[in-house]
Amino acid sequence: MELRQLKQLLVLSETLNFHRAAERLHMAQPPLSTAIKKLEEELGVQLFERLPAGLKPTPAGEVVLRYARTTLFYADEVRRAAKEGAAGEQGELRVGFVGSSTYGLMPRILPAFRRAYPRVDLIIEESTTAELLRRLDEHSLDVALVRFPVLEPSDARLVLLQHDHLVLAVPTDSPYAGRDEVALSELAQEPFIGYSRTHVPAMHALVLYAFQTAGVQPRIAQEAIQVQTILSLVESGLGVALVPAVARRNAGSVALVKVTGLAEIIKVGIALAVHPDTASPTAANFMAMALQLMAADASD
Repeated sequence: MELRQLKQLLVLSETLNFHRAAERLHMAQPPLSTAIKKLEEELGVQLFERLPAGLKPTPAGEVVLRYARTTLFYADEVRRAAKEGAAGEQGELRVGFVGSSTYGLMPRILPAFRRAYPRVDLIIEESTTAELLRRLDEHSLDVALVRFPVLEPSDARLVLLQHDHLVLAVPTDSPYAGRDEVALSELAQEPFIGYSRTHVPAMHALVLYAFQTAGVQPRIAQEAIQVQTILSLVESGLGVALVPAVARRNAGSVALVKVTGLAEIIKVGIALAVHPDTASPTAANFMAMALQLMAADASD
């Protein structure tokens, strides 16, 4: 039994006439009659009664027609799914992200991607840059939004989406909170909340480098992984910290103050990481949309 035979069967059931059915199928009548007869022989039942006024489906034919319609419907669905999958319009996309990408990039990109590709299932996972890059290298993630710059070795291609700089996070009752600008050299005696050397090595190294350029050895009172956690520790009065300026959108009761000359020394941001050689069509679409949205934002 072939899909072609089922299509011929359905057309014949709609016309109830071999000649008209053959015309709709763009074929001669004898081959159509032969095809239907072979199908009846294969199924072991008569599908149509041959009447003087035309054809009439038999009870067995009515049942077969019902299943033939369902079979052809799902066959069309398979064809459509294959085309959409090849175009990245259907399937699954595993997206990793660092917490600081939720301040601006994630809310910008994900809703737009969902609207453009509603048949793509998004699986979203938060982690550190080091872990996300490892997952990309293992191909258990398709794309990831990671902190930039990246010091961890990886085969992933990085595209910088969001430029940023570091600012000083202090409690609102801190004497620094009302300042327009603070120098790192003033913070030598302040308890400092840094980034985990183990889990966030790039940010840990950047912050230490910033203090070294100012000739200061920070008093590390606490280390954390996520920017939001660091902000919470600052708000609790456990110390001060350097955080991306984009965190201003969710800083809560923490004051963010410019650091003298730091924006010129250290550039940070969020980059999109993907393996170009193994990127799926859905990943390619995600990257294209992210770049398009960021370009549009830059032109505004």
